[in-house]
Amino acid sequence: MQLLEFEKPIAELERELEKLRSKSASQNIDMSAEIANMEGKLAETRQHIYDHLTPWQRVQIARHTQRPFMLDYLVHAFTDFCELHGDRRIGDDHAMPGGFARIGGRRVVVIGHQKGRDTKENLKRNFGSAHPEGYRKALRLMKLAEKFGLPVITLIDTPGAYPGIGAEERNIAEAIAFNLREMMLLKVPVIAVVLGEGGSGGALGIGIADRVLMLENAYYSVISPEGCAAILWKHRKHAPEAAEAMKLAAPDLLKLGLIDGFIPEPVGGAHHDHSATAAALREAILKNLDELSKLSTRELLDARYAKFRSFGEWEGK
Repeated sequence: MQLLEFEKPIAELERELEKLRSKSASQNIDMSAEIANMEGKLAETRQHIYDHLTPWQRVQIARHTQRPFMLDYLVHAFTDFCELHGDRRIGDDHAMPGGFARIGGRRVVVIGHQKGRDTKENLKRNFGSAHPEGYRKALRLMKLAEKFGLPVITLIDTPGAYPGIGAEERNIAEAIAFNLREMMLLKVPVIAVVLGEGGSGGALGIGIADRVLMLENAYYSVISPEGCAAILWKHRKHAPEAAEAMKLAAPDLLKLGLIDGFIPEPVGGAHHDHSATAAALREAILKNLDELSKLSTRELLDARYAKFRSFGEWEGK
């Protein structure tokens, strides 16, 4: 498994613990006291590190290659997924899967970004960066959900929309902007969850929702920490300082009122236990669906409008 820099003290203690256990088993020596002491030290170190994560460390966890992606959650948290393809204009976009599914017995339409775990899959999924047709397909599925009165669930995990020449030629800015307007007017409940990376307009293109949630170690920002550092400090090495200043982690965004809640992850991050993370995600989605289903269409639209109009308000002396 990919080892992050700040996790090295944990890995070292795990190696020492394994050595003790091997020695005890191979030489038939009672080392239970030493093993218990090392286990306690390991648990204490692990808890201390993960209880005091910096924003930059959370960014690293959000990008972990073994972190569960959208299709993993469809296996563990949803059932009966039926994928739909194409935007009815240009073609399909494998970076933005979507279709019908069930969660907790409820029928929903689920849409999201999908990354790959190896080079071949990343090329197919375009590293989770959708083209214009991905956002147009997403809107087509949302309109389909509205037609049949189904809630929309969006699962966000992208470094940003694809910035290539072809995407610009097919007007990616217009595709995202159109989604922002149309999602604000959808007459069905919309829940967005940031699974890992929530990068700029690529995330916003499916991020206008009645409830915006994040996994505990995800991040949501207008630019990557490296991009911010390159602009403000003229070097990407200042990404940790940029991450701190940008307030891009879930706890900070919740305090600022920009998200509606965050979903706890297992100690060490979602990649340590896909099933437990998916169970927490499922519970959070169902809880919010129950609350939103009690609202009339007018109440839903008014609350959504008020929610986004309140962003950026401030008080001065």
